[in-house]
Amino acid sequence: MNKAIIAIATLGLLSGSAVAQSNIAIYGVADAGLVRETGGPAGGVTALASGVGSGSRIGFKGKEDLGGGTVALFVIENGYNIDTGAAAQGGLLFGRQAYVGLANQLGTVTLGRQTSPYYRALRDVADPFSTGWAGRADNIMANNTRLNNMVQYASPNLRGLVAELAVGFGETPGDSARNRAYSTAVSYANGPLTVALSWHQLQNATATDHAANTLLAAKYRVGVVEGNLGYAWNRGLGGADSTDLLLGVSVPFGGASKVFASYIRRDDDTAANRDASQWGVGYTYSLSKRTDLYAAYARISNRNGATFKVGNATGDGTGKTGLNLGVRHCF
Repeated sequence: MNKAIIAIATLGLLSGSAVAQSNIAIYGVADAGLVRETGGPAGGVTALASGVGSGSRIGFKGKEDLGGGTVALFVIENGYNIDTGAAAQGGLLFGRQAYVGLANQLGTVTLGRQTSPYYRALRDVADPFSTGWAGRADNIMANNTRLNNMVQYASPNLRGLVAELAVGFGETPGDSARNRAYSTAVSYANGPLTVALSWHQLQNATATDHAANTLLAAKYRVGVVEGNLGYAWNRGLGGADSTDLLLGVSVPFGGASKVFASYIRRDDDTAANRDASQWGVGYTYSLSKRTDLYAAYARISNRNGATFKVGNATGDGTGKTGLNLGVRHCF
């Protein structure tokens, strides 16, 4: 009896603690699809894959009003493979994002593992595939998805203008420049137009060289039709420079359907001239506000020994063509 009373009292304390928080939410995505990839050196592969359109995940986020216009916030987000039940992102517990921060009228500061400003400009502005499905932009373009040990500042929205600055500390004893990263973005949104200029730099493991990417991204809506543009200047390690051009479009129709497509061209500026191009088309059909069916197809053409691949059925993809058919549920 005493144990039962203690257990009930403990639950009451935990419940009261949860209520004291201003806002806590559990959310996630369950995404699974059939993937067929062909054109690889080992032949084709057919697989049931997780996170084909959007990475499967479960997350927890919350805010607490601290008074005076200041809010504490956090996000911890686990990625998982719905086809096997295994953890994604190399087995990390909260491999997608894990951060805590403060926000007020002067802006927001967050600390932890987070998506970079560069990645969000590519995903949210330039790419009609939102870096998902077979036609995802980051089959060819640098994505700079996440940074560990990241401190980020985001300005308040000033009539559509937002600036973001992030630093990912390398944390190498004796030389803090090793593996250090910087990522920035300035975006402007007004009516049908959104424009973003982003820059990302990553030092190598010895701080003797660095890779850098600059992305100009834009999207513009005319009626229900939305067009996308992305242009990236890439500085690779050892002078492996290149440029990328992305053109995209998305068209909703019939109330529940949307078709989207993109063309991407990589121009290699080195003597090897390993150019590549990709075209892709996708389709989604909404069964409800939270559940949709999808289909997508993409093909890459490599030149002079370039090795870009479509899709992610087995990690980085296995071939030059990819076909996706699946279902996605958001909760």
